[in-house]
Amino acid sequence: MSPAPDAAQRQATADLELRKRMRQVEDNILARAPEHDLEPSLDRIRAVMDLLGEPQRTFPVIHVTGTNGKTSTARIIESILRESGLKTGRFTSPHLQDIRERITIGGELITREAFLDAWADIAPFVDAVDTRSASEDGPRMTYFEVLVALAYAAFADAPIDIAIVEVGMGGSWDATNVVEADVAVITPVGIDHQHFLGSSIEEITTEKSGIIHPDAIAVSAPQEPEVMAILRERADEVGAQLKVEGLDFGVLERDVAVGGQVVSLRGLAGDHPDLLLNLHGAHQASNAALAVAAVEAFLGGGEQPLAEEVLSAGLAAATSPGRLEIVRRSPTVIVDAAHNPHGAAVLAEALKDSFTFTHLVGVVSIFKDKDVVGILEALEPALDEVVVTRSTSPRAMRPDRLGEIAAEVFGDHRVTVVDELPDALDRAAQLADDGGVAGGVVATGSIVTVGEVRLLLGVTDVEAPAPRPVQVPLEAEE
Repeated sequence: MSPAPDAAQRQATADLELRKRMRQVEDNILARAPEHDLEPSLDRIRAVMDLLGEPQRTFPVIHVTGTNGKTSTARIIESILRESGLKTGRFTSPHLQDIRERITIGGELITREAFLDAWADIAPFVDAVDTRSASEDGPRMTYFEVLVALAYAAFADAPIDIAIVEVGMGGSWDATNVVEADVAVITPVGIDHQHFLGSSIEEITTEKSGIIHPDAIAVSAPQEPEVMAILRERADEVGAQLKVEGLDFGVLERDVAVGGQVVSLRGLAGDHPDLLLNLHGAHQASNAALAVAAVEAFLGGGEQPLAEEVLSAGLAAATSPGRLEIVRRSPTVIVDAAHNPHGAAVLAEALKDSFTFTHLVGVVSIFKDKDVVGILEALEPALDEVVVTRSTSPRAMRPDRLGEIAAEVFGDHRVTVVDELPDALDRAAQLADDGGVAGGVVATGSIVTVGEVRLLLGVTDVEAPAPRPVQVPLEAEE
């Protein structure tokens, strides 16, 4: 039965007021220093946590760091844990379209009511820390620090059984690292955020290894020798166990399937054959192996294998919006958040591995503070043409300048410059159609680019359940 007109009107008014309050709070948080502009320190977030009574101590944590693959791995971990019967909290960043994507409880976006309640809890203490910092000529809490405090307060209030927390940047001084995680996860480490993390892979790894705490179990993806040496040194220093993909667990076999892949994995405590994974690319199979090891480490210390029905359901339900995600057909449009050379190389390899495009056109917008040449060089072998443009982010490189750099990498004849992203997407679709029935488009370069393309194509749901992959010949996909 539909509500009476007056009741419906009251509900509509209440919803509008709730959205208005949410917008005001979000604007307040957004007015702070952004994620890429920070003063490395845990002092401010620790001060807020202390004033709140340390809510981050009320739940165990699986903490995820690395350069690429963090969000996908965190989401797969969460999916498996939910199938295990646990109430999860997940904190990831950045978001695609809605700030609430960063905080999920029980696999769903935090409600606006819960977000506002958590803000009301932390706001007085954030103000107090801001005031104290200002008196010492220090900065206000950043956008990211406030969101971490809000997430931990919301998780404690829910309450949850386990939090899966992705670092924002680095590890040791990342605001999320006011927890002491039972399990630390290190995805592949590469060069990124040099301004804050250091210019060498050794400096970056040392920073990221800071999430490995005493008596924890750390699980790591395959790494360069110098990276692995630092991780082992950190684990030995704090008395943690280190488990490594390829030695202690890993991918035994994988086959491409329509909508994803079928994988056989070796966990810390046993083998798990023929699992459906609704994610594309060998890197996602590796992320799944990493996730399985992390969950087995958390639930049984790495000595008890996961129940097959739990693992099968958890992997089949796992999604990772904005990561090799198909958002349209005819022509096929894929979005991927690759924003550094390593991520772009992984994307290029996955496109060749999992798809059979005869003519692939890239829509590319990259932040000007990124390794633009490195990203374009990594993408070049996979793209027949590229349409360079810009997202609405003020960090995005001007299309004319990006076009000049792209021409040096791809050649003038393969580069089209289009100032506005909607027009660029239309142009790329035309070029893909001109390339034949198996033409496609991939939009990449930054998370902002991906989020805006999703919106332009009417894709708004980031927590939709995953369809099950079908194990049929790859040719059927196109």
